[in-house]
Amino acid sequence: MPSKPTSIKEIAKIAGVSHSSVSRALRNSPLVNRDKADRIRRIAEECGYRPSAAARSLVTRRSQTIGVVVTSIADPFVAGVVSGIEDIANERGFSVFLANSGVDPAREIRVVHAFEERRVDGIIVTASRVGALYVPLLEQMQVPIVLLNNQHPSQFAHSVMIANVEASREATRHLVSLGHRRIAYIGDRLGFQSDTERLEGFRSALDEAGIPLDPALVVHGDGKPEAAREAMAQLLALQNQPTAVFCYNDLSALGAFRQIADAGLRVPHDISLVGFDDLYISQYLEPPLTTVRQPMRQMGNLAMTTLLRLIAGEGLCQDIKVPGELIVRRSTAPPKENS
Repeated sequence: MPSKPTSIKEIAKIAGVSHSSVSRALRNSPLVNRDKADRIRRIAEECGYRPSAAARSLVTRRSQTIGVVVTSIADPFVAGVVSGIEDIANERGFSVFLANSGVDPAREIRVVHAFEERRVDGIIVTASRVGALYVPLLEQMQVPIVLLNNQHPSQFAHSVMIANVEASREATRHLVSLGHRRIAYIGDRLGFQSDTERLEGFRSALDEAGIPLDPALVVHGDGKPEAAREAMAQLLALQNQPTAVFCYNDLSALGAFRQIADAGLRVPHDISLVGFDDLYISQYLEPPLTTVRQPMRQMGNLAMTTLLRLIAGEGLCQDIKVPGELIVRRSTAPPKENS
């Protein structure tokens, strides 16, 4: 018996059946008797046969591949999400192609079209900068798309997103419960939907606590540490400084941490600090950062599961909101005048 037959015909010769029976058995077709199918698959496995992905795609009209568009492979959030996508993809026999949009809307669209031309079975776009454009695009493209944490307002039917308003409201409530009334928000000036929603949750928590919002306490960076340092410097320059700061994301909180320390102040003794994401590094800061945990891996799982349903023809509208979880660590405490 050859150790590695190179074609279905050779397996058919060994098994004493037609090559069409081998093809059906390897596709788990019900047209082949179960015992015969098991025998054929056993022979194929013992001989080390592996079906050609290209040949299989000609028969199934599927490539068993998906494209994933990310903002930057250096973003820790992206790493968690992609791990979740790959978990489900590997279970279902799909390969994942990854491409970087570089936070460039035009490049994002080019990458999506490039994936379509490569005949991927579906596409996941993380933190889309052009979400609303996918509604008309779907009429032109023959490939299902799921948006994950869409960054601009959109009525796109298939998406997975963190429940920003509720999560940021809970984070702000935590600061209020500690006795803080001068609470600042460091946001993202690029106009993303996530920033709008997190600011909305922040305002909502202040309103329900009867705390007037001082416009001077709302400043914006760009979601990265250096710009957050500049934003924090603006807050520290105020005559009436905040006693607590809620940051758009953990990377912004890192910059705020540094600026507070450079000013000779301490977290949380002088200023309490809250982030958003729960990146891996957050628990290793000193003090560890209180933050909102985005279940990154779970969100990747959900995006991939939704995409697989679309690929299978289950065209159900999926607009999934995933709850965040407030993780209280030592970067928050009552304000000095209350301690």
